[in-house]
Amino acid sequence: MPHDERQIWDLWMPGAGAQGLPFARGRCDKTEFMLVHAAPFSLSVDVWSDQGDLLARGRNLERHAARTPITRLQLQEGQVVREEIWPTETAYGLPVILPGGEIGILRAWWNAPDHQEWRWSVEFYNHQ
Repeated sequence: MPHDERQIWDLWMPGAGAQGLPFARGRCDKTEFMLVHAAPFSLSVDVWSDQGDLLARGRNLERHAARTPITRLQLQEGQVVREEIWPTETAYGLPVILPGGEIGILRAWWNAPDHQEWRWSVEFYNHQ
């Protein structure tokens, strides 16, 4: 894949420590959406091209809905928008970043109607 088709997603917890703490940093194919597992209450996000160009930024993106295991980030005109979701089939195939930065692809999701339990499948693949 050409280098201009890759992105680096850099997620920070802005309120932790003196200068914030890293939450996850990962590299993936170009995408408009990124799912985040176990996102903190407040999140700052920078999305970079492989060439080091800043593509989008979101600062102090706070959770404004009930806590869910998955947060969806979306790029919109140079900004990052946050939404808490319970994934449905429409999210299958989207990248999901885990704390620390490993990125996989969401393949399946199920949750109980009361949201007290869930089961999901993520596929990981690497090619240098």
